[in-house]
Amino acid sequence: MIRLTLAVALLALPAIAGAQTSAGAAGSPPQRIRSVQLTAGQQCPKGEGDEIVVCSPAEEPYRIPKSLRDSGPIPAQNQSWVNRVADIDQTGRVAGGIPNTCSPVGNGGQTGCSVLAAKRWAAEKRAQRQAESSIP
Repeated sequence: MIRLTLAVALLALPAIAGAQTSAGAAGSPPQRIRSVQLTAGQQCPKGEGDEIVVCSPAEEPYRIPKSLRDSGPIPAQNQSWVNRVADIDQTGRVAGGIPNTCSPVGNGGQTGCSVLAAKRWAAEKRAQRQAESSIP
């Protein structure tokens, strides 16, 4: 009895495999893959023929959740050595009163105060724009 069941299963196996390949276009890859970004209210278009359409919403183009993105300045212990050395160098320049550093100490330290004021103003405007854009 077991031999008969095994023989029938072995004979039916090629017929099952043939039905799968004819339905899947002989296992060939798709000819075209199209990526579409959808705005609010749009529907994902249907693929024509052997085409695959991948749709993603335009309002969330990033995979990282909004709560985990751009959490402010990176702490010093998490920065690269290049950034740490640049920070130490700038601190030393200001302490030494090198020109264009906006320092009350040394010769020419006051010459960078207008540049520093402009950088602070630009940073405040940038932070204000980011705060306005993050309001839901």
